[in-house]
Amino acid sequence: MLNLIFDYDGTIHNSMKTYAPAFRNTCKWLYENGYIENCEYTDREISYWLGFNSSDMWEQFQPELSAEIREKARIMLGEDMGKRVENGEGALFENTENVLETLKNTGYNLIFLSNCRISYMERHKRVFGLDRYFSKFYCCEEFDFIPKYEIFRKIRPAHEGNFIVIGDRFHDIETAVKNNLKSIGCGYGYGTPEELSGADIIVDDITQIPETVRNL
Repeated sequence: MLNLIFDYDGTIHNSMKTYAPAFRNTCKWLYENGYIENCEYTDREISYWLGFNSSDMWEQFQPELSAEIREKARIMLGEDMGKRVENGEGALFENTENVLETLKNTGYNLIFLSNCRISYMERHKRVFGLDRYFSKFYCCEEFDFIPKYEIFRKIRPAHEGNFIVIGDRFHDIETAVKNNLKSIGCGYGYGTPEELSGADIIVDDITQIPETVRNL
């Protein structure tokens, strides 16, 4: 059995459609209430934070804020994103559903592994019908926010066979490297070339994944 471990945001989910406006709204609130000096950020600056768990993101993005305000901002951003997804503003990358269906029908076991929270995972599972494709869902909140490469070590015994990690950020490539796994870097996502430099191969479009999996 070949297990394909998929990251979510930036790998199959076009997260910036909901993350960017929610991020800007949250920063606008922080600015208007005197908590931060700047609330203007480019898409590139915003997309950098996709892939981090939300607590780490706010601790690194605005370390000077009190823990209470960071937590309030985290919740605000998450709720804003949630409303947008429920309203139909979110989207998977084009052709994602065909790719996932092809991989599943080929006989691969698809595993969801994301640095998200349980409520986020469950909402997206429901809205996009992800359980049509994935046999198991794991998120960092279930494991007390430990790094992905450590989460993999905890879930590995539950899955027989080999693994390929597929993702767009350093968290994903690190998971593969530290566990001696093959990896596919998603160059169409939000990571930098440097982050993906340790991947076995980099794809520029999600439609390239099935053939790449066959060739690894």
